[in-house]
Amino acid sequence: MTISPLKTREKASQTVKKPYPNYKVIVLNDDFNTFQHVSSCLMTYIPNMTGDLAWDLTNQVHYEGQAMVWVGPQEMAELYHQQLRREGLTMAALEAA
Repeated sequence: MTISPLKTREKASQTVKKPYPNYKVIVLNDDFNTFQHVSSCLMTYIPNMTGDLAWDLTNQVHYEGQAMVWVGPQEMAELYHQQLRREGLTMAALEAA
């Protein structure tokens, strides 16, 4: 069985669309931010953050050393990262999810 050149050309010209990667916003534990401050910042800057989830993530930051608080497109991840950092939270570098 032979492959026709026409079919080969069609495959070669097809483009594969890849989605943009998501980025992780990670808060790190430190010795100077209070539980209340971390929780309050998460509720203020992270969309759809509830008080219970913010408190759970704050506990994760404290007891596990870090917590991923948001995942999504790079531009929004950069904004939330910058806002939390500006409030004094200790942030990990943004990384692709």
